[in-house]
Amino acid sequence: MNRTEGRAYFDAKKAAGKTSMEAMRAPKRRLSNVVYARMVADQKRRQAADPGGHSGTTLLSSVTDLTPDIGPSDKPLPGPATNHPRPLVPAVP
Repeated sequence: MNRTEGRAYFDAKKAAGKTSMEAMRAPKRRLSNVVYARMVADQKRRQAADPGGHSGTTLLSSVTDLTPDIGPSDKPLPGPATNHPRPLVPAVP
């Protein structure tokens, strides 16, 4: 039998007198703590990176270029207005 670290941790908790549910919660919590710490470290690394969140980018890079300026003539206009009123539907008696 090939015991994993998680199984060994679970078995150790059971041996310490925890119920099965309590013993199962312990590796879940440990795993969530590891994932959370990794997410925090990744966020700090991203914030410390150059502009655009990528290492090696500069303000002259296309990654961080501003969006193109759209003048009023370039903006889409609403569709044509309909000047034809809808016919009234007679009420069915």
